[in-house]
Amino acid sequence: MYDADGQLDTDHLVVSYAPLVKRIAYQLMAKLPASVDVEDLIQNGMMGLLDAIGRFEEGMGAQFETYAVQRIRGSMLDGLRENDWVPRSLRRDMRRIESAINDLEQQNGRAPSETELAESLGVSLSEYQHMLQEARGHQLVYFDDFARDEGEDFLERHFGEHETNPLELLESADNRASLVRAIEALPEREKMIMALYYDEELNLREIGEVLGVTESRVCQLHSQAIARLRVQVVGARPAGSTPGARRGRPPKNPPAGA
Repeated sequence: MYDADGQLDTDHLVVSYAPLVKRIAYQLMAKLPASVDVEDLIQNGMMGLLDAIGRFEEGMGAQFETYAVQRIRGSMLDGLRENDWVPRSLRRDMRRIESAINDLEQQNGRAPSETELAESLGVSLSEYQHMLQEARGHQLVYFDDFARDEGEDFLERHFGEHETNPLELLESADNRASLVRAIEALPEREKMIMALYYDEELNLREIGEVLGVTESRVCQLHSQAIARLRVQVVGARPAGSTPGARRGRPPKNPPAGA
């Protein structure tokens, strides 16, 4: 990893870890719509790899590959956010669903069923399920955005400091505890999907085979689970509201006067 002067050998690391960037890109593509260009993911991933090389310090307590994987994936997700590849209509629909989940949970003291959510939204059950189906890929970025921190990504919060701030540790632990409680409160089938998808790393087709349902049905339930978790951990915005500041790197070309 190091040259004769004791510095990280950038060229050697780029060549060695380029296949890792491609592998992560294709893993993400399996969870994204076909409209996303894998080459764009790879390009953003290579930027993340260079960022990892520039920031990595052996004394940080992390192996380089572990650190690089997080930087590469985070850079790809940041690229997706900056390109705003999710249609506004889909964002609007997901905010409506989250708002309906929040309202019904407050009214009934339990997780609402799909039928109740469809009725609350004034659509048929099949139309509601179609909205969930269309959210595929959108929920990937949503899940990564659970943290409340503004202006920094996961690695900047967890690996970028030489001295640990006790208050930040408590806040991080509180966020994790909130997420664990929210997952435990999910309906059983949605909880199982989350476990199979994120812990066992099964794809949607494989989860469908385990549960005896179609891949599209797993996609719908996964989107609904993400919406429930966001309501519990982040809170629901009103359906017509404007999203708050995006977490991650600031825009490359901020508007004039910003």
